[in-house]
Amino acid sequence: MSVQVKLDDLLHDQRMTLTELAERVDITIANLSILKTGKAKAIRFSTLDAICRELKCQPGDILHYDDGQSDGS
Repeated sequence: MSVQVKLDDLLHDQRMTLTELAERVDITIANLSILKTGKAKAIRFSTLDAICRELKCQPGDILHYDDGQSDGS
């Protein structure tokens, strides 16, 4: 069970760099990288809001819950 971050896919789809997003949402590249790699323990709603605004997406486009169960039960 885990929450997966799909920020890398969204950045690729938008043709935006991590540096550009960091500048737009006013967060350090290091902190954004921690989020992107899935190593973050938490995210502020204000940060999530800013990322969604800049990438024109919904929170569910960034975060995905995987319960570890396969679809073929």
